[in-house]
Amino acid sequence: MSGYDTDILEWSERQAALLRRMAAGERVNDQVDWEHVAEEIESVGASERRELMSKIRTVLEHLMKLEGSPATMPRTGWMESVQTARAAIEDVLEDSPSLKPTVPQVIERQLPRARRVVAAALAGHDETPCVPLEQLRYSEDQVVGDWFPDVSG
Repeated sequence: MSGYDTDILEWSERQAALLRRMAAGERVNDQVDWEHVAEEIESVGASERRELMSKIRTVLEHLMKLEGSPATMPRTGWMESVQTARAAIEDVLEDSPSLKPTVPQVIERQLPRARRVVAAALAGHDETPCVPLEQLRYSEDQVVGDWFPDVSG
């Protein structure tokens, strides 16, 4: 047994040490748990993609609430949440710049999900959207930039 299923921290530290020893020229190839090492490396990328999707969806949901909700009180909280999620998106894109070109597709993929969440949230508060949620769309610049809808009206 590799330890992978019993103590992931101990396993990962052991595998990292083995890989470093290999890089230094030692012949420890047969001791590396290659299958699980490959899975873990793949999971890092998947985790970054999920983080980006989650933060983009948060921005979309709160921008939609800002435009669609007739309520006045939670607006500051929604704006703070958008700013926090945008900062997290910046972090993800700095750590994984190859995800930057995927942002427009992630926005398109998350729009319907965000609409469902917002529609349910508004309905849960007996609110009728001020604008049809289906009409709300956001560009990459609006999602990751510093844009907020003008709701002073």
